[in-house]
Amino acid sequence: MDALDLARWQFAITTVYHFLFVPITIGMSAIVAWYHTQWVRNRNPEDLRLAKWFGKLFVINFALGLVTGIVQEFQFGMNWSSYSRFVGDIFGAPLAFEALLAFFLESTFLGLWIFGWGRIPEKLHAATMWIVHIGTVLSAYFILAANSFMQHPVGYKFNPETGRAEMADFMAVLFNKVQLVTFPHVVTAAYMTGGAVVMGVALYKMRKLAVSGEKGEGVSRDLAMYRKGTRLGAIVTLVAALGVIISGDIQGKIMTDVQPMKMAAAEGLYETTSSAPFSVLTIGALDGSSATPIIEVPGLLSFLGTGSFSGEVKGINELKETLPKQLSDQARAAGMTEAQIEEYVTPAAGYVPNIPLSYWSFRFMMGLGFIAMAFAAAVLWATRKGQYVTKKGWFWIAVLMPLLPVFANSWGWIFTEIGRQPWLVYGLQTTQSGVSQVVSASNVWISMIVFTLLYGALAVVEVKLFLAYTKKGAEPFEEPEPVEADDELQFSY
Repeated sequence: MDALDLARWQFAITTVYHFLFVPITIGMSAIVAWYHTQWVRNRNPEDLRLAKWFGKLFVINFALGLVTGIVQEFQFGMNWSSYSRFVGDIFGAPLAFEALLAFFLESTFLGLWIFGWGRIPEKLHAATMWIVHIGTVLSAYFILAANSFMQHPVGYKFNPETGRAEMADFMAVLFNKVQLVTFPHVVTAAYMTGGAVVMGVALYKMRKLAVSGEKGEGVSRDLAMYRKGTRLGAIVTLVAALGVIISGDIQGKIMTDVQPMKMAAAEGLYETTSSAPFSVLTIGALDGSSATPIIEVPGLLSFLGTGSFSGEVKGINELKETLPKQLSDQARAAGMTEAQIEEYVTPAAGYVPNIPLSYWSFRFMMGLGFIAMAFAAAVLWATRKGQYVTKKGWFWIAVLMPLLPVFANSWGWIFTEIGRQPWLVYGLQTTQSGVSQVVSASNVWISMIVFTLLYGALAVVEVKLFLAYTKKGAEPFEEPEPVEADDELQFSY
């Protein structure tokens, strides 16, 4: 493999690995803040115990997400310096806001939450976790704004003398129509993931305690507490999943408008079709040149793409013929010369993304999400009216539940990025023109191997810590020490 292929593999590995932690961080921070607030309001010991337990699991996940996220930005200068030079004026602005505003909110106030027990007033202490959550959401917004520019470039002007795209309207970048639907889709998916993690770990503890045969008032209180956590996690999962479905439906229509090839690739649709069906299963040629649907839902793809069951969806074959002229005309209108169009806009590998990967990643994303919804609904039904679960099957649901939306998120991002190919910035810069020109394949091999091994070691640490604190469960209740009125804050060196 050449440096381009290796750079793409490295970025894919680090990005997918990092995004395993991001949705858990966003979703769990809200749930921890909720339980902490409930404790301050109602003084129910269960709420404080759950806040601290879920808080420990959240902090473990946050730490790994932080470490792995830093590598992402370094890669723009390491392997993708040509891309950074080309759109750095635009792409760097929302990333700077993310680092200077959102990241500092998260890290500063998380520190206050961790070390603030008994040191700051209770209401202020609970507020710190809400501020952490706000920071995670803002972080998502700014990063998604940068990515949405890559999907649908707006708010820029092209300087033909420097050969660079330059910022023209920062508000247009922040309120890109792709961004306005991508953000709620990603954040609701994060809430779904956080709810699934909470449901899974609480369900595991509830079932384990229920089958242990232990008796006593303390056991009964713990059972009720874990059941409470299980049901809240299941409710959050289901409600958030509805948000994912609604925002995903809107996103599909915008995607069809701004990236018609991505929608065609998602279905493996080669010919332009009205009342286009959506295939649950398709058998395609190994080279991705044709597809034979096996199970279809009539008109569903047209509805997803246009809002009408009889709407027309353009196929891959037609788009291969029309996209070259359309994108070249857009580049000329932006001020590019013919040589610059050839360098930045025209892909050497053609205008079609990897069809099999686009097709299946789209279905894995949806399929895993629907399975998670079914599990959450089943748990709510099984735990109604004060009931507990004991059968072996619930153990496997507890194990699988946190993984399903995490991997659904991963497959969703794989589809988003693969479907945009062969461009880094859709219609503006090809992937081949964005890779660093002075980085050799051996350089990328070395850094990719090092990062992959390091991430593997971090994964072992993450899993062991997460499982250890999950098995340990919530700590026994201890009344927090009140903050004395004459306590003074002091610097420590």
